[in-house]
This record gives sequence, C-alpha cells and structure tokens, in this order.
Amino acid sequence: MNRFVQIHTLTSYPASLLNRDDAGFAKRIPFGGVTRTRVSSQCLKRHWRTFEGEGALSGLGQPMSVRSRYTFDELVVQPLVGEGVPAELAREVTRALMSEVLGKSAKAAKADARADEKEEEEDKDAKTESTLQTGQITVLGRPEVAYLLELARTVCRKKPDPAKIAKAVSDHLGADGRKNLRELRLGAGLDAAMFGRMVTSDILARGDAALHVAHAFTVHGEATETDYFSAVDDLPMARTEDGQGSGHIGNAELTSGLFYGYVVIDVPLLVSNLEGVDRKAWEKADRKLAAQLAERMVKLVATVSPGAKLGSTAPHAYAHLVLAESGNAQPRTLANAFLEPVVTGPRQPDPVAAAYRALARHSADLDRMYGPAFQRRLAAIGPADGLADVLRAPANASLAEVATWVADQVRGG
Repeated sequence: MNRFVQIHTLTSYPASLLNRDDAGFAKRIPFGGVTRTRVSSQCLKRHWRTFEGEGALSGLGQPMSVRSRYTFDELVVQPLVGEGVPAELAREVTRALMSEVLGKSAKAAKADARADEKEEEEDKDAKTESTLQTGQITVLGRPEVAYLLELARTVCRKKPDPAKIAKAVSDHLGADGRKNLRELRLGAGLDAAMFGRMVTSDILARGDAALHVAHAFTVHGEATETDYFSAVDDLPMARTEDGQGSGHIGNAELTSGLFYGYVVIDVPLLVSNLEGVDRKAWEKADRKLAAQLAERMVKLVATVSPGAKLGSTAPHAYAHLVLAESGNAQPRTLANAFLEPVVTGPRQPDPVAAAYRALARHSADLDRMYGPAFQRRLAAIGPADGLADVLRAPANASLAEVATWVADQVRGG
C-alpha cells in the first residue's frame, strides 16, 4: 500500500531574488546555527498552480479555484446586472447570499460595504455603487460560483420585498441547497483539493491539504550581494554637465544557492478530495485523476521556478536532483541531511557533489536505524555516481520515468 509519495529536490539558482519579504529582501531562515536563504511554500504553490506551459495543472481538464476578495461582485453581481437585474437588487441578494454561505467571513464583508457606503456619502465625487468584497481572500470553485449565481438569479426573478431579501435567500437555499454545495465534487476547485481550503462556513466544504509543501532553503549558509544599479535617461536634455545622464539610482539584494525542496502527497486524502469519497474508501475509488495530478506535480516541482525580479535576473532553473519515495510509513523530510551546512572550498569546490554526499549519508543512516521503509526512484545530473546504490534506487532515470513511476504508485500499478 502506497499511502504517501515524497518528492525531494535539489535546485541551484545563481544571481536571483526568488522570494522577497515585506522589506524587499530575500526571505531567510536559521537552520543548523546558520542563516539560510528561503523560498516560502506559499510562493512555490502559487507558481506551480498558476503555471501555464506544457504539463500545467489546468491541462487536466478540471476547474481551478477562484481566489479573490471580489468573487461575489465580479462573478455574481456583474453577470446579474448584465442580464438586466437592477444593480441594487443584485447587490442586496448577493450580500444576503454571502452571509448565508460564508458565515463569519461575511461579517467583514458587510463591515467593508458599510464603510464604503459611508465614504461615498462623504465624497460627492465617489461612485454611487458600492463593491461587494470579503474581508480576506476567499477560495471558491467554479462549480460553487455557478451554483450561487443561479441561486441568486432565481431569487432576483421573484423580486422579493427589500425588507425580506435575507429571508428569501435563506428559504430558497434551504437544506437541499446547503447539501448540494457541500457535496459538489471538486466544488472548491482542483488546487483546493490539492492545497486545502479553510472556511468558517458550515455550508461550504472545508478541505485539508493533500499536498504538504515545505519551505525550500539553501543547503549552505546564505550567499548574498547588494546589486547597485542605475537607469540612464536617453534624451539629450537630461544629460548633466558630467555627461552621466542618470535618471535613477538604486540597489537590490541578489542571492545564489543550492536549495533543498520537499513535497509530500497524502494519496488517500488526495483521492478523497478529488473523487468525493470517504478517505477510508480511497483504495476502491477511481485513482486515474490523482495519478495524473501526481505525475504532473513531479515535473512542475522539478522545472517551474519561483522568482521575483524575473525581468532582471531570469531565475529559471531545473532541479539537479529529483528523488521520489513511495510507501506506507509516515513521511519524513531529508532536510536534516543539511543540518550541518554544506561547506565548499579549495578541496570541495562543488556544492552539488557535497550535497549529494550529505543526502546519501543521511538516507543511509535513516535506513539503517528505521529500516528501508520506502521504494525510491532517482533522477539526477552532475556527480551522481554511486548515489542510486546508496539510496537503494534503480539506476539513474529520467525525470519522465520518475514521474511515470510516481503515477503508477498512486494508481496502484
């Protein structure tokens, strides 16, 4: 039984700024007594789910989630108004629907709406129509949005008494409507099935993340440099007496490093989220979609780069190493292979080779102490001689072969 699939990667990035903090500097994390450069899991997940090239998640033919504070205004109110529903009626019906569906989250939206209306009254030049928005980003699936739009459309057709709109929406939603929303298969979207959804509503289905994504970090201490730059004004009249013509001077932090990444796929939960079955019944469910998703994730993790400052650093890199593990035992990270930071110097000039040795040594120690609990497949470039033997993996494979193997583990092949 293969209840878990683990994906480990080592990826090198030169002169980049992959993920910035609130001050514009590279994100960091202390580990092993040394500060490392870090890429947050939120950053990684967003780049994977929004990737649009070959092998994108959107190519699976399943709807993705809508993540926005303006979902109800953009995808419910505006379509109703476009169909001829009076704007005020559309907003009031949608506002009542938000209260029913979002629960506690709708309170912030109502407060925002009242604040907007107050500001509009004070500002004569402001728009007369307020925009409905939630207090924080909501994650809704396209099937859920379509269902809510049709419900709002039906209530609007009945032209309810303005004082009784909330009751009209509640009555029309009813027990059946609430049940339908909870049981919509993939109602929250494909990416919500993967990465989870937190909701405060009793109507929308809460989803636990079937993919666990660790923050990536450098296997060595941080390596940073301040990049001083200037922008030259092209027009002659901007030239100064010394002929420099600088229109802007600034600086930014750049980093380089070899990053360890780690992803876990909880196969029973993924199948449960995708197919709408109880987690305990995952083995009897159709696992075709889950297998396809896992196969694509292996390739995305290895080839899709996060990156701020894309235009000035081109931080596009493929992983040096992809190690996939499959088994029934509880997953465990291999990050502790780098608890002692990789150190390079005249005698060890190659950080990749040093990282490979550390990874092999730590994996062998784990196998010796706990037993070889996982099957493995490995794809690696560079000084990987003997790595497959130490890891108890077949001879070095291609990324496509590793991805296919992972899909077979999820499928049960």
